[in-house]
Amino acid sequence: MNGLNLKSFGDCFVHVVFSLTGREPLVFLPGPFANEPPNSKAHLKQCEQMTLTRRQKRLCRREPGLAETLRESVRLSLLECRYQFRNERWNCSMDGRGSLLKRGFKETAFLLAVSSAALSHALAKACSSGRMERCTCDDSPGLQHREAWQWGVCGDNLKYSTKFLKKFLGQKRVSKDLRAQIDAHNINVGIRAVKSGLKTTCKCHGVSGSCAVRTCWKQLSPFQDTGHLLKYRYDTAVRVHSVTNSATGETELASPRRHSNTGPRPRPTELVFLEESPSFCRPSRYSPGTAGRQCSKDTSCSSLCCGRGYNTALHLTTLSCHCQVRWCCHVECQTCLREEEVYTCKKH
Repeated sequence: MNGLNLKSFGDCFVHVVFSLTGREPLVFLPGPFANEPPNSKAHLKQCEQMTLTRRQKRLCRREPGLAETLRESVRLSLLECRYQFRNERWNCSMDGRGSLLKRGFKETAFLLAVSSAALSHALAKACSSGRMERCTCDDSPGLQHREAWQWGVCGDNLKYSTKFLKKFLGQKRVSKDLRAQIDAHNINVGIRAVKSGLKTTCKCHGVSGSCAVRTCWKQLSPFQDTGHLLKYRYDTAVRVHSVTNSATGETELASPRRHSNTGPRPRPTELVFLEESPSFCRPSRYSPGTAGRQCSKDTSCSSLCCGRGYNTALHLTTLSCHCQVRWCCHVECQTCLREEEVYTCKKH
C-alpha cells in the first residue's frame, strides 16, 4: 500500500476503528436502528455517528453497506484482541487505550495490525455476502458472478477490499515522520496477514457427485487464524530506530540486524515498535494492572500476578450429569453441583 498518507492512515484507524462514536475507544455500537423498514436510509444515520472526515462520510453515505462493515470490523478486532491476550498482563483492556495508542509500544503495533486486518477481512466478506452494493465476488478467472451466486461459491473479494481501503484512507506521499512510518508499517502487516490466509477452494458439480465440472474460488481463513498469526508477530516484534539513507537522504526504519545505511529494513511481515512496554502489573495510564485477574495456577498465575501471589477461593458451579437417552430421541439429565478452585491475583 505504498503511497498512503501514513499519518492520516494511522489517525484514521485510531478514530474509525477504535472510536467510531467519537466518545470512547473500541465501543460496541448498537445494532441496526429499530423500527426502520428494509432498504431505508438508516445507514446515513450510522455514518453521521462515526468520527470520519468529510470525504470519508461522503463515501460512507454512497455505500449503504459500509457503516455496518466498519462496525463489524470493530467487533472482530476487539474479540480477537481479547482472546489472544486473555492470559497476558495486558489483556486488551479498554482502560488506558487512548494513552496506549499515543506511544510506540508492541501493544500499539498489535492494535493497529489487528484493526487493519479486521477491516480488510470485513470488507472482503461484505462483498462476497452481498452486503456491499458496489462490489461483488472476487474476480477469479473463469468464474462469472451469476454462476458464483448460483453455486454458492462467491469468493471473498480481498482485491476490492485493499483497493477500497486506499481510497477510503487517502493517498499522499510517504511521511518522513518516524512514528507515522512505524504505524503504517504495522497496519500493512495486518493487511498482509489477511492476504496470507487467502486460499483457493474448489467445489465439484456433476451427476451423482462426480467432478465432471469443478468451480474454484478464493476464500479467506477464519479471522481467528489471522489473530493467531498476528499474536506470533507480536511475540517476535522487532524494535526499530531511524537512519538516513545515504543515497536518497530519506529517513528509513532500521532494525538491530541493520548495521549500515544500505542493510535490510524490517521485513514487511514483522511488527515493529519504538519503545519498550511497561510491565502492566500496576494500574497506570495504560492499563488497570493485574490485581483481581483470574489466572491458571499451573500456567499463568506466576507471570500474571507479577510476583504478588494469588488468592484461592472455592466456587460452586452447576453442570449437567447422569444423562440418559429416553425413547425416542430425548436426553434427560440431572443438575449437579461441583466445587472449583478459582485463583485471582493479589493486589499487594
